[in-house]
Amino acid sequence: PVSIAKALDAARPTHVINCAAYNLVDKAEDEPEAAHRVNSIGPRNLAEWCAARGAVLMHISTDYVFGADRTRQMPLGEADPTGPVSVYGQSKLEGELAVRSLCPRHFVVRTCGLYGHRAARDKGNFVETMLRLGRERPELRIVGDQRCTPTSTADLARALVSLLQTDAFGLYHATNTGDCSWFEFACEIFRLANIPVKTTPMTAAEYGAKARRPDYSVLDCSKLANVLDRPMPSWQDALARYLANRPA
Repeated sequence: PVSIAKALDAARPTHVINCAAYNLVDKAEDEPEAAHRVNSIGPRNLAEWCAARGAVLMHISTDYVFGADRTRQMPLGEADPTGPVSVYGQSKLEGELAVRSLCPRHFVVRTCGLYGHRAARDKGNFVETMLRLGRERPELRIVGDQRCTPTSTADLARALVSLLQTDAFGLYHATNTGDCSWFEFACEIFRLANIPVKTTPMTAAEYGAKARRPDYSVLDCSKLANVLDRPMPSWQDALARYLANRPA
């Protein structure tokens, strides 16, 4: 807390954007304290600093604050009850609540399935992983019973910058539009990239990840679209642009 406050005091920003997260979802099950420090305590410290100085805090959160309702088949709005099913999701929810309760001038933005041209240092991104595996293997099995909306970091960044130009503070959902399973997303990646790999869907239970993921975490982004006066592009359009602009 002291080092964060010292750095912020030196910079004296009017706006703080918190993209930091412990996002190793499976590893968090074994390291709950580490996830809590980064995802819960970190945002709390930022919220306290911003509140004391009247700064705006934009905090990036996740669709993984949902998941407990296994019957859900309709996009989730900001007012829908949360229910995380993993240590990661719980720690992110705690961070959200801290920001919302402590910092009046806040934007808390939940997003989903991010991929971008600079892949995350520790875990890459789904698109790059599929491109690599599709070229290395003749056949792939991919989870087909979890639905969400893969989201381009470029599209998300543009929406966040636009949102910061407003004073419409509060909680928002921000993803590309539409929805798909990870299997359907992978098939579209291979189609656009002309990779002739055989694909077969499997269940999340068969995949056997340590941490449970939401079965359905499609977010309703109509609030953001109304504030910005435009929806974000479809996930198909975003993926096509990503692949077209991807370095060779």
